[in-house]
Order: sequence, then C-alpha cells, then structure tokens
Amino acid sequence: MRGRLLVATVLALGLTAAACTSDTPEPRGSSSGGSQAGEGLQIPAVAPGGATTAKGAIKELCVPLSAPAGTPASGTLPPELAQIADQVATARGHAYETPPNAEGITDQEMDRRLQESFQAYYPKDLYDRRTFAWRTIGVIPPDADLHEAYRAFLTGQVVGFYDPETGELVYLGSGDLGFSERLTLAHELTHALDDQTFDLTRLDALVNACQDERASAALGLIEGSAQYFSAASVAENPDLSLSDVIDAIAQAAAGGSAPEGVPPFLYAITVWPYTDGMSYVGTLAGNGGTDAVDAAFERFPVSTEQVIHPDRYPSDRPTAVDIPDLTGVLGREWGDLDAMTIGEEWLRAMLALRLDASVAADAAAGWDGGVYRAFADGTDVVVVLRTAWDGERDAAAFASAAKEWSAAGDASAAVTQDGTEVTAVFATSKDARDTAVAALRP
Repeated sequence: MRGRLLVATVLALGLTAAACTSDTPEPRGSSSGGSQAGEGLQIPAVAPGGATTAKGAIKELCVPLSAPAGTPASGTLPPELAQIADQVATARGHAYETPPNAEGITDQEMDRRLQESFQAYYPKDLYDRRTFAWRTIGVIPPDADLHEAYRAFLTGQVVGFYDPETGELVYLGSGDLGFSERLTLAHELTHALDDQTFDLTRLDALVNACQDERASAALGLIEGSAQYFSAASVAENPDLSLSDVIDAIAQAAAGGSAPEGVPPFLYAITVWPYTDGMSYVGTLAGNGGTDAVDAAFERFPVSTEQVIHPDRYPSDRPTAVDIPDLTGVLGREWGDLDAMTIGEEWLRAMLALRLDASVAADAAAGWDGGVYRAFADGTDVVVVLRTAWDGERDAAAFASAAKEWSAAGDASAAVTQDGTEVTAVFATSKDARDTAVAALRP
C-alpha cells in the first residue's frame, strides 16, 4: 500500500466513530464509484523493454511524493484539546515538546484540504498503471479505477487529521465535542506526540522508495499506536474501560463494509493498519509496556507479517524474491507496467475475497517474502506474482489456496510451486499467459 500518514489518517476513525456512536458522519467530497470512472481508462503506454530485476522495475516506476516542505508549526491548544492532549500524554508515557498547531475548520475547508493533499500524495499515473495490474490479478473488478476509489474513500467521513510535514492538526470545529470526536482528536494528538518523539516523516522515505510492504508495516504500527492510546486516553470514564473501548472498535471493524465505489480488497488493505495495528500495539504494550512500543517506533517493523504476528518482530525478516524481465520473450512492444512488494496482509486480503477468511489467513501465514511484476504492450497485461514461504508445506498450502481462489473466479492464473517458492501468472490473454509461463520454467 502506498500509504502516507496524512492521507491514511484521513479515514478519521470512521471505525471508531461507528463503534462509539450511532451518529456516523455522512461522506463528503467526491463519491464517484470505481465502475463509472474506470470504464474510460486505457492501458497506459509503457516504454518498451524492462528492468533487469523486479527491484529495478520498482525503482524505475516509482513516483515520489510531492510533499510540502516547511518547519512544523506549534501553537496553543484550546482548553478542550489541551485536556485531551494531557490524557494522551499520560497514556502514551511521553510529553509534548510543544503543542501542535490545532485549527477548527469548516466542512468546506476540510474538503478543500483533503482534495489538495490527495492530489499531492496519490499520483494518478501510478494508480492508473496499478489499476490494470490489480484488475488482471483479479483483486479489483474489471471496471474499477483505483485512483477514483481511493479518492472516494479517503476524502469522506473525515473529522480531523494530523500532518507530520507541517505539525498541523485540523478538525471540524462544529461546537461541543462528543465522545467520538474526542476519540478522533485523541487519535490525531497521539500521532502528534509520536511524531515529536520519533519523527513520523520517516514513513515518507519508505513511500518515496516505493517500499510498499515496509511502508504498510510501519503504518500498522503508527495507526495502531494512535488507535490503542487514543482508546486508553479516553477510557477514564467510570462507565468505560480500555478493553470496552478496544472491543467496541474491533466489533465495528469486523462488521464494516466497503463504501459504495470502493472495492472490498482496497477497503480491507486500507483499514488493516487500524485493526491489526491496534492489536499489534496492544500486544506490545501488554508484554512490555510503552517501552516495547517505543522500541518498535525506533525500529519500524519491516513486514505486515511482523504486525500480524508480534512474536516474529523483529527477528523474522523477509526473504528477497525476484522476477526476471520477460519483455524479450513477450514481444518488442512490451514493457514494465507496475511492480510492488507484497506481504502477508496483501495475500490474506486477496484470498479472503473468494475463500473463507480463516482459510485465507492460514494459507498466508507462512509468508516469507513476495513481489509482483506487471508487463503490458498497450493491449494486453501479464502479471507475475512470486512468493517465498517458510517451508515447502507452507508453500504447498498457499499454492493450493491460490489455485482454489483462481478457480472460484475466472480460472486465469497458472500457479506453480518450486520448493519454497510459489509463482502465479495472470494475464488478459491465454497466449500471453502461456508465453510467460514457458519463459519462467527452469
């Protein structure tokens, strides 16, 4: 996932709001569905030829952030936010260096800022290319448009957000703060405190290098911390406990569904940092207190596997996986379309689209590394997805699940196992798929 804290955070605790109040905010901003926007998309033009390695393809295709530059602002918090900030500092075990610059804004101004940040941090070129890779794999519908789906999801139901680049916290200044608003602001104030203590702009370096799996893992920690400690900070009401708040959030997440126009796969991987991330931070805090959480911030988890399975942090590191350049055998018009590292959560969410959730989780649990690489010629697309596994039995379990998953769809994937590696080839035409499969044979 190409997550950046500002844009990822603009979910603004829709899950939390649903858990803690029946007054769920109405979506604002663009609500254009992927099916309408995606119908006019054409496979983007590619430069003929490809990089030697998948890592090289990721580097060449990467689109860095156009993040604003400046000195983080500080300010004076209004009394109601100062109280929440004190509660956050107590729960988190750190003190603010200086209060963040907090500003209450209107719905219209929130819309303007979110649309502006979305344009800066979600480049259309990258997501148009990724749209066709994901369509070909089958994780999004054949008429979906990733850029518009992200826009619809990430610019709606927003109560507030914190931007590490500027140190600014903005929120809807609509009067008295109810419970869900206080919880949301505690979430953002936790981000501000973690940023001042550990520098959350480090996440941008991962995104700028298109290290998607590492960025997703780091985001799981960052959002998990904000979820967990915001819950801890507001659980001072005699009628509530930390476990009550966390259970309510988890139940809301489990019962949630993708908004209109947002593919379920996109929804799953976007809310994942909030759900599994909260569980991860809760486990760290339960085993080692805030010191254990601090250690994770000092040394980010490097895979979603480490977030899903906290006992694998920090020692179980991914195995590098490569996919060679196939453009020479596919044809002279073929070139690199997209490439990204993928982890346990990406594969789990993929499998869960067509298989039972527990089957998907078990099949993805032995993950040890993964990448996909997409090629195109303007007419067809080929995607090679290659994964490494902890052992041959783990590889066999995933290969079996991947075959069942493919058969439940359009049966377009060719899945093979070679020891602890599994390769799946997806394509928009049988000839292109068969050519790629033949070229990948040992």
